[in-house]
Amino acid sequence: MLRIIIADDHTLMREGLKRILESTGDITVVGEAIDGFETLVQARRDDCDLLLMDMSMPGKSGVELIRQVKEVAPKLPILVLTMHEEEQYAVRAIRAGARGYLTKECAGTQLLNAIQKVAAGRPYISTAVAEQLAIDVMPATANLPHKQLSNREYEVFTMMVHGRSITDIADMLHLSVKTISTHKTRILQKMSLNSLAELVQYAVAHRVLAPMKT
Repeated sequence: MLRIIIADDHTLMREGLKRILESTGDITVVGEAIDGFETLVQARRDDCDLLLMDMSMPGKSGVELIRQVKEVAPKLPILVLTMHEEEQYAVRAIRAGARGYLTKECAGTQLLNAIQKVAAGRPYISTAVAEQLAIDVMPATANLPHKQLSNREYEVFTMMVHGRSITDIADMLHLSVKTISTHKTRILQKMSLNSLAELVQYAVAHRVLAPMKT
């Protein structure tokens, strides 16, 4: 019997995941968390086999939270289940210590397969993410401007180029508008760009953002 912790700030998502997982008869949910603090508390349990976590929750979240979980529970496998589809985002999560990465668009059967693999000590990532991990270690890509962004800056960067407003991003990340505006300024400075339009052009050119279909 696999014992799992679900970390997601949306009640409906947690309840839906719990029904899917426990319907198998081989999985039981032993803990739930609605923010970064509760996730760290739950991760310290000694009766769980896997943490299934969202990347965007109140308080500490994303790559920073993954790293902190690995600090308090280094042997606990982490499977990320998130709305973020960007391959670069997945790469950062894996490098921080996650063993698998899925988007919330996945089918229930895919989720169960990923859980079994990650709990067994094997990674669960897409071919595209695996290729990006390999490419990122090559010297030619090491100095690309977006590689120099901090994990939080990269998170804000991807949201901006996907059309999110400063206010929307602040709400989604549970940060102030002022903080997000500061991140935007630093992103532009680090990447030597002058506007959001240039950020979008850069994202398309470097396959961080897929071109819009016409």
